[in-house]
Amino acid sequence: MIHEVDEVLKGLLSSGALAGSGIEVSLDAPTRDWAARRNAPALNAYLYDIREEVSRRERGAVPVTDGSGQVVKRRLPPRWFRLSYLVTAWTRQPQDEHRLLSAVLATLLPREILPPAELPGALGALGLSVSLSVAGTQTESRSLAEIWSALGGELKPSLDLVVLVPFPSFPEYDAGPPVTEGAVVRVRSVDGAQDDSPGRGHRPHHVEQGKRNR
Repeated sequence: MIHEVDEVLKGLLSSGALAGSGIEVSLDAPTRDWAARRNAPALNAYLYDIREEVSRRERGAVPVTDGSGQVVKRRLPPRWFRLSYLVTAWTRQPQDEHRLLSAVLATLLPREILPPAELPGALGALGLSVSLSVAGTQTESRSLAEIWSALGGELKPSLDLVVLVPFPSFPEYDAGPPVTEGAVVRVRSVDGAQDDSPGRGHRPHHVEQGKRNR
């Protein structure tokens, strides 16, 4: 799933206010060596933190239906993870970097929710939306200064981009066939002999409802 989120972000950062600009979008760690190799303006989206959104963890099973609405499989609910990206602009002049960061804000702020139709591969197949949060309050245990220190570079303006993304827990498993016949109750006499009557049957409500609607 992470590589699919990378693909989505590269597409977003190359669109909107930055469409047609030809700005390179990189996912590499913005180390001192990486910065020294830059000879053209670039945007960098560095994934620096991955952690589960525990508050969204669910229990139980989720039904999977076919085209007619019939339950054919079941699966455990997905686990949600917060992917935190450090977005920076790299040019020769600080003013140009600020313009690029402004363009990133203009591009990402209207895209707080990405619907399944805009998501690739297995991520889109889950049928769940992905949320984006840009330049929000930082809640990670590590500070930006610590991140830049670990990268071996100097602190520079950046945008903190958090993507909340679902990750499938386990494969799907087949569900049992739908119930079409109800239980049958047979009555025994006091001495234990079974009554010869056919018994009283009970059909499930959805079966009886279907018969009345015909």
